Amino acid sequence: MIPISSASQNSEVREWPFHRAYIFSISMIAALGGLMFGYDWVVIGGAELFYEKFFTLTTAWQVGWAMSSALIGALFGAMFSGGLSDKYGRKPLLLFSGFLFVVTSIGTGLAANFSLFIASRLLGGVAIGIASNLSPLYIAEIAPASMRGRLVALNQLAIAFGVVAAQVANWAIAKPMPLGTTIAQLPLDSWNVQIAWRWMFGVTALPAIVFFIAMFFAPESPRWLTKKGRSGRARDVLGKIGGSAYAEYSVKDIEATLVNEIDRVDLRELLDPKMFKVLLVGVVLAVFQQWCGINVIFQYGSLIFSEAGYAVSDILFNIVITGVVGVLMAVVAIATVDRWGRRTLMLSGALGLAVIYLFTGWAYHAGLKGIVPVALVVAAIACYCYSLAPVTWVILSEIFPNRIRGAAMSVSVVALWLGNFLLSQTFPKMRQGLGLANCFWVYAIICLGGFLFIWKFLPETKGKTLEQIERELVD
Repeated sequence: MIPISSASQNSEVREWPFHRAYIFSISMIAALGGLMFGYDWVVIGGAELFYEKFFTLTTAWQVGWAMSSALIGALFGAMFSGGLSDKYGRKPLLLFSGFLFVVTSIGTGLAANFSLFIASRLLGGVAIGIASNLSPLYIAEIAPASMRGRLVALNQLAIAFGVVAAQVANWAIAKPMPLGTTIAQLPLDSWNVQIAWRWMFGVTALPAIVFFIAMFFAPESPRWLTKKGRSGRARDVLGKIGGSAYAEYSVKDIEATLVNEIDRVDLRELLDPKMFKVLLVGVVLAVFQQWCGINVIFQYGSLIFSEAGYAVSDILFNIVITGVVGVLMAVVAIATVDRWGRRTLMLSGALGLAVIYLFTGWAYHAGLKGIVPVALVVAAIACYCYSLAPVTWVILSEIFPNRIRGAAMSVSVVALWLGNFLLSQTFPKMRQGLGLANCFWVYAIICLGGFLFIWKFLPETKGKTLEQIERELVD
């Protein structure tokens, strides 16, 4: 395990007069980026049934490319947003992502052919990559240490709300099909195939507009302002968060970690042995969050539920249920992450998923239909959404040093989206070759490996300021 001193003094032992309403409001604005991430990411799961029929997608490669094209955009969005945000600020990049969400939501809904559909999904993916990288990072940089875990986890709650909102919208827009209708039997001239999927993507522009406008009212990150030598403006923001004394204390603490680093970003620092060790932890956790297999359920839920014996209308309803469970468990994460700690939640999530996947694989191997496989899938989502889903983002947002946080987190998030792309692109062929049961057993083995990695290498960081974590892990 990377050592982190439990005896280190917490710089927030004293009682600062935190303005909780202000902290919560700006955290919620940033978390709207998470909501858009979840909404835009999952809306395709319900639309998949219909656009595949409209565009006549028949091969596993076409199906996988339609689903994973946004991941390529997310990969590029995450790749460049970290360095650009270190140079130009967190706020301008989040504003740009909001703008992209608006434009690409409308563009996808209006796509006349498969090429235009893919182009819009690619650009929408850029917005997802930016928001997924910078929303939790921004929240971590404005949040006091004592509440940072639950405020960053608030971003996961917003993601979960985005997921369930997309699922409910899909369910409401799609017209019910006759009982027993399969995907292959969907009429080409039906409302669902011709119109419904377009509205599913198009209505995504509504929350995107709210996010874009709201970001104009959010302040710039005080830690970024301090790094750029704008300590006066940083004090103004921190003063609104915790009063003038807290602002003065925090700016001095931040400046102490930025000696000779004002307005300077040196990417070679990522290769420093201490920094590289921390970066490696971030990269592995980011990839594990994707390779644990849960996104296969979100992205290919219609296929998984169809193999459990459900018709089209029932599939969409079951997908909504998984989204509601995600919201409820995100609330559990918010309530526990600053009390139980990051490490405990990550360990329980990894081990819990390994066990659930073993039983899920058995259920599909035995050919069970109906409630049993669905209950196991919902249990897996519940386990993931209180642990690996929110806590990975909390950890990534807090373990990297101020002077290079954006770029370092960007590397981890690029690894996350690359892992997601490989997972999404290979699952159709993996299912064809191994069968659904064996796929879940493979994910069980991966989760067991993730449990062992977390046990050995992940430190506990709850209750510590970002500057304290930096001094103990990197300096």
